Order: sequence, then C-alpha cells, then structure tokens
Amino acid sequence: MTQYIATFFSHFGATRFKKLCTEQGFPAQVMPVPRTLSSSCGTCVKYSTDSNPVIGNHLQEIEQIVRITGENKYETVYQAEDL
Repeated sequence: MTQYIATFFSHFGATRFKKLCTEQGFPAQVMPVPRTLSSSCGTCVKYSTDSNPVIGNHLQEIEQIVRITGENKYETVYQAEDL
C-alpha cells in the first residue's frame, strides 16, 4: 500500500478524516505534521491505500495530501485552491 499524509485546516477535520479512513478499512493515525510540511492546525493523518488517496467528500477540510516517497520526501497529490 502507498502511504499518504493529509493536512487540515482544523483538528476537527483531521479527526473526521481519520474516522472515514478507518470506516473504509485504511490503516490511519492522527499525528503531528512533519516539519517539512506546513499546516494550519498542526495535525495530520497518515494513512495507507492502494486506491484514490482523496477519500470522501471532505475536501473543504483538507489543506493538502502528499504521497510519502522517502524519509522526509513528499509528492503533492492534492492541494486546496485557497493556498
């Protein structure tokens, strides 16, 4: 499975997204945002999936989604238009 990190505009958004991942059977954990990524709330969700990494219809809560490509290396797969 490919690993991703989603950052959020609020802690509430991160919590809801983690629950959605769990409901869909994707391993997920809420954690602090890595220093190399920026975030409005400081909380992110690290999750794994082989399907579309943009899960559900909560895009208004997501700041960005990045694919983990190595240690402290990321590739952006989604970014909010407001940024």
